[in-house]
Amino acid sequence: MPDLNQRNPLLATYLIQNSIWWIETAKLSGIRLDTYSYPDSAFLSEYTRRVMQEYPNFSMVGEEWSTNPAIVSYWQRGTKRHDGYQSALSSLMDFPLQDAVVKGLTAPETWSSGISSIYQTLANDFVYGNANDLVVFPDNHDMSRIFSQLNEDIALTKMALAFYATTRGTPQYFYGTEILMKNPGTDDHGVIRSDFPGGWPDDKVNGFNGKGLTAEQAGMQAWLRQLLNWRKTSAAVTSGELVHYIPYDGTYVYFRVADKQRVMVVLNKGQARTVPMSYFHAMLGDAKQGKDVMLGSDVALSGDLALDAKSVRIIEF
Repeated sequence: MPDLNQRNPLLATYLIQNSIWWIETAKLSGIRLDTYSYPDSAFLSEYTRRVMQEYPNFSMVGEEWSTNPAIVSYWQRGTKRHDGYQSALSSLMDFPLQDAVVKGLTAPETWSSGISSIYQTLANDFVYGNANDLVVFPDNHDMSRIFSQLNEDIALTKMALAFYATTRGTPQYFYGTEILMKNPGTDDHGVIRSDFPGGWPDDKVNGFNGKGLTAEQAGMQAWLRQLLNWRKTSAAVTSGELVHYIPYDGTYVYFRVADKQRVMVVLNKGQARTVPMSYFHAMLGDAKQGKDVMLGSDVALSGDLALDAKSVRIIEF
């Protein structure tokens, strides 16, 4: 990982032209820029401007590993900055939200902790040039897997994965998440990045065809497959507005809204309970009935909504 002097104009031009060459030659649709804020900031401004000038619909995702939205947002195009810095970077990794989700699902519910951490982090979206362009993710190759971060709790893991599939932004899932890959007792990157099981003759477990998977692994794989295939069909989730309600007693409710479709998501971290649908009349409007995406059952949009302990419900209408 050499440090190059991007203030040298010949080197800077070479790096820009080299990226454009690779995009054109390999027909790339996007680039992930590692440790984005490390290089010279003036070069980053010119680099992103030149690439986006050539390919206006190109996707560039920067890695600014900070849990502070103000620091992450500084690098995104469209952000209003105190110093007039210019950036054409379309997207960044949403590390603040990743941190908030883990804390929100594992910390005790108090007035200042618990699932409200997610709500409070999303409430900072106004600092971004466009929060909808961020990449959201439960984990990645540099940190413990989400199943381990959530103390190998399958119910909480489902809540996290469902959240990332339905919140604003573009979801990114690390390979093996769908079969509950984990790294118990170690943060060693060799363990975190263990081979996905299957594909070789002597593999006793095969995540591709299900051979040797435990019931829990197979169940998670089928559940996530169903969730993500449904997501492809939902304009509300992929391009709609996000409207959320202040969490109460471990329950967080938000809506994704498009012209012809709305989706209601309920994360219930605590015990089994009911939630009065009348609380959400502003979003439900005159709709009488919805459909539970994962259960396939009809849901009345009046009266009380029943919630199991540590559960998520996704209702489209």
